[in-house]
Amino acid sequence: MTSPYRKQRVFGIIGRSGSGKTHLISRLIPLFCQQGLSVSTIKHTHHGVDMDTPGKDTFQHRQSGAVEVMLATPTRWFLQHQSLTPPKLDDLLKTMKPVDLILVEGFHADVPACMEVWRSTTGKEPLFANTPHIQAVATDSVPAQNTEEKRVFLSLNDTKSVFDYIQKNIFCYK
Repeated sequence: MTSPYRKQRVFGIIGRSGSGKTHLISRLIPLFCQQGLSVSTIKHTHHGVDMDTPGKDTFQHRQSGAVEVMLATPTRWFLQHQSLTPPKLDDLLKTMKPVDLILVEGFHADVPACMEVWRSTTGKEPLFANTPHIQAVATDSVPAQNTEEKRVFLSLNDTKSVFDYIQKNIFCYK
């Protein structure tokens, strides 16, 4: 059992739906792995998702009132946890195996420092204008002159620069 007081290296990637967060994270993971780092991810969604299938054994266990249901296969396992309240990032991090880095997609209100992925082509307003803890923005439209002195703007297509920025700005979460 790991200590509930361990520190975990974490970096947050946030942004509006359709901005390219998942695509960027999928490009970043191999770069961290090539450096010999172990990487895990947490993906937050506001939508209800059910990995279970009605009529299957695990579905029946959950419907019968089980708080947690684990499904184990020869190569992977899944843990479903029922909760009356939305999960807190801190609690999720404590349940994960310690690794060199956890990339958190979403949880923009809970990640103390993070990078926003913003593409002007989505037609959606960026979050960084009203979210002070966003340190950097990976975007398809890097401004020629940065008037936001407290933020770093990086090209969304320059995965290596985004990787380098994250390497230098990973933070330890409790």
